[in-house]
Amino acid sequence: MPETKSTCCYCGVGCGVIIEHEDGRITGVRGDPDHPANFGRLCTKGSTLHFSAAPETLAARATHPELRVSREQARQRVTWSAALDQAADRFAGIIREHGPDAVAFYGAGQWLTEDYYVFNKLAKGLVGTNNIDTNSRLCMSSAVAGYKMTLGADAPPACYEDIDHTDCLFITGSNTAYAHPIVFRRIEDARKARPGMKLVVVDPRRTDTAEAADLHLPILPGSDVALYNAMLHLMLWEGWVDRDYIDAHTEGFDAVKRVVREYTPAMAATLCGVPKKDIELAAEWFATAPATLSMYCQGLNQFRFGSHNNAALINLHLATAQIGRPGAGPFSLTGQPNAMGGREVGGLANLLSAHRDLASEADRAEVAALWGLDEVPASPGRAAVDLFKGLDSGEIKAVWIACTNPAQSMPDQTLVHRALAKAEFVVVQEAFAGTETCRFADLVLPASTWGEKEGTVTNSERRITRISAAVAPPGEAKADWRIGVEFAHRLGDALGKGDTARRMFPYETAEAVWNEHRESTRDRDLDITALSYQRLESEGPIQWPCTADEPQGRSRLYADGHFETPSGRARFVVCEHQVTSESPSSRYPLHLITGRLRDQWHGMSRTGNVARLYSHEPEPMLHMHPDDLTRRGLADGDLVRIRSRRGTATLKVLATTTVRPGQCFAPMHWGGNAMGGLGINILTEGSCDPYSKQPELKHAAIQVERLASGPSLVALRRTRAGDSEALDTLARLRPLLGDMDYVSLTLAGREDPVVVLKLHDPDIPEALIAEIDRVLGLDKPEEVLSYQDARRGIAKRARMDGDTVAAVRLAGETRAAEWLADVVVSGSPAAALRPWLFAPLTQPPTGQSARGKVICNCFDVSENEIRDALAGGETLDALQARTRCGTNCGSCIPELKRLAAASPRPA
Repeated sequence: MPETKSTCCYCGVGCGVIIEHEDGRITGVRGDPDHPANFGRLCTKGSTLHFSAAPETLAARATHPELRVSREQARQRVTWSAALDQAADRFAGIIREHGPDAVAFYGAGQWLTEDYYVFNKLAKGLVGTNNIDTNSRLCMSSAVAGYKMTLGADAPPACYEDIDHTDCLFITGSNTAYAHPIVFRRIEDARKARPGMKLVVVDPRRTDTAEAADLHLPILPGSDVALYNAMLHLMLWEGWVDRDYIDAHTEGFDAVKRVVREYTPAMAATLCGVPKKDIELAAEWFATAPATLSMYCQGLNQFRFGSHNNAALINLHLATAQIGRPGAGPFSLTGQPNAMGGREVGGLANLLSAHRDLASEADRAEVAALWGLDEVPASPGRAAVDLFKGLDSGEIKAVWIACTNPAQSMPDQTLVHRALAKAEFVVVQEAFAGTETCRFADLVLPASTWGEKEGTVTNSERRITRISAAVAPPGEAKADWRIGVEFAHRLGDALGKGDTARRMFPYETAEAVWNEHRESTRDRDLDITALSYQRLESEGPIQWPCTADEPQGRSRLYADGHFETPSGRARFVVCEHQVTSESPSSRYPLHLITGRLRDQWHGMSRTGNVARLYSHEPEPMLHMHPDDLTRRGLADGDLVRIRSRRGTATLKVLATTTVRPGQCFAPMHWGGNAMGGLGINILTEGSCDPYSKQPELKHAAIQVERLASGPSLVALRRTRAGDSEALDTLARLRPLLGDMDYVSLTLAGREDPVVVLKLHDPDIPEALIAEIDRVLGLDKPEEVLSYQDARRGIAKRARMDGDTVAAVRLAGETRAAEWLADVVVSGSPAAALRPWLFAPLTQPPTGQSARGKVICNCFDVSENEIRDALAGGETLDALQARTRCGTNCGSCIPELKRLAAASPRPA
């Protein structure tokens, strides 16, 4: 069977994958044992990539251009030529009438480097606007700002190999076990090999990562700077700082020293809500370990002071000389597969190619010369939040959105949806036609995606990987960079600059684009002039810088103590504790923290099509401490309405002690496709860091109130493996559900996907129930079992396929929904259950309990199965040998260990 090397398209670890394919179809995927990012390992998301590219997912793909000529009409299929001509005419007309800053481009960290380069050059070079930003603004821009403030360049100095050498690993603002599982597997291996290694985790929640820690500091949201300043205070007091290193290689230390003098551990204990002794122990381990490595992600970045969160942490590394050697350094973990590549080409509104600064006249002149222009625009463009505010105000008339879903992922979704509705012209360049953003598109352009693309990506450790297409894209879909080139030619003609456009965009291959990007890096900190496509293909992934003097790349930066600042010295940055943009109040008394799930990714446009990836957390839920439930008269499983200052969302509540009283957690993945309203991000707000322009997506103040004890309608439909019925059913149901108080629309199962619909509303219209029945195949009375109690408002239907339950709809009374879901998902013979299908039973009549959530997705091992085995005396090792749970990707290992530790031992 043919095989092609590529990378995973989820987080920024950059795992190498080998794609198996046959007859133009992707048939399997496995980890690349030769790739230094993962050495053959894949997480649950990566190991199921082939399911997201299976033929049955074609129903979710955009396969041909679609255009609407007015907002009152549906989009119609058009040719590529007509689509790009229309886009060029609309953009050119707006540019002529209102100027180049009346248009904008919004891209993604899932673009390949070549895609990024073309669109960056298109906006800043041909159009003449810096209004190009990407969703990397939402995840990594504070890390960029923090590195530039302190070290002088956006260059992570550490690498994954440092995990193997560190003596103290300081993870802060990252649930690495969920967000970067393969990195966490490496951490587990390192701790086994070096038992003396310390793990400190700073996180408001007791996550799987925190469970594994030697020391967990559950600080209050947004109190990171107070913690780091107090740690530095103690390091100064105890003499744990390296004065020789500070004097030789840094500047600005005295100003920081004066500020942190006020941040005693006792003061920080109050601000952070953690014991003073734990702050002192964290400081001691960090400063006195032979090598300390910090790792961090959105928990630092997504605050309105995220840049200072980063800088205050890096201050600790500089003060203790924990940088530039094996096992030491500040290491930001990127959230997307090529956020680093986008930063390298300058793909944000304030950047230029090859780490050049838009504010520098010399840097602008270099880029203009490279592109053959007299100049490039000097004024910073609109960053993500400001870009959509510009659409809302009418200052921006047209927007080109590519490979991202801002109608789900941006904060303050009310504003974003209003802005997209107001825009004069919206282009969406997308692989998946059903995203929330596509609903606003006047023009949809089908793009290729994972397994279909040629180019390069750069992961968190600056390692560049060449990826090749395994299969052709479906239908008429094209590579993102090629769409950009073809549009540039047409836009140039429409603006009377056709010759310029063709000279600027002569590319026939992705390699030609990359070669120009490579030349732009010459003599820069990220110089890759010794690299080529051929080298990357023959030798494998290589880190930058990679020059004639360092042809194998450089693993660690700043080993010589020289930094990318004018003085060559690293800079200490004065950082003061600030409060979050919203603080709890009498009206909004609870902290809301957002974050990731183990088995879903971003807006779920890909993972949301794979039924088995719902098994670990099957529906949108608010995680809440039992004490807070009790105070509000709530019970585990109730439906609750969550209010913030911007809007409301309705979810099922989950009782858990992983959050402290006064705090709640909601996964950021759930948007309007999976739940009622506009999704979780209707609750978050758009206050931005003044340096990075990154919004405070991590936190909001909320109130929670009871809606109901459970849904008033539950419907299940089992579909066949290998066809598109499940995704077609989801697409048909979504438009029907907009006015309900509560909606959850998800998938379940494994080989045969099951559509799961849950609704609650005081008065679900009979017409809606009839339409749901029609979509689920329950509308023919002669083919279904039915029960009706009009007086009590109860109506139930079920359909059998042979002796299995194919579909069920319960309305008015839904107690049996959980065990019926197990019956439908399993597809097991259910003839004996026919008399009980409509009974109001919370447990199946055959006596077994519901399975509960799936812990091991690789081998379909559920939580209740694990609990029962452990309670019966089976050891964890024996359980793993019997069921194989935790023996493949390893993502479930932290949870398995926790269940084993909590399991009562038989007498």
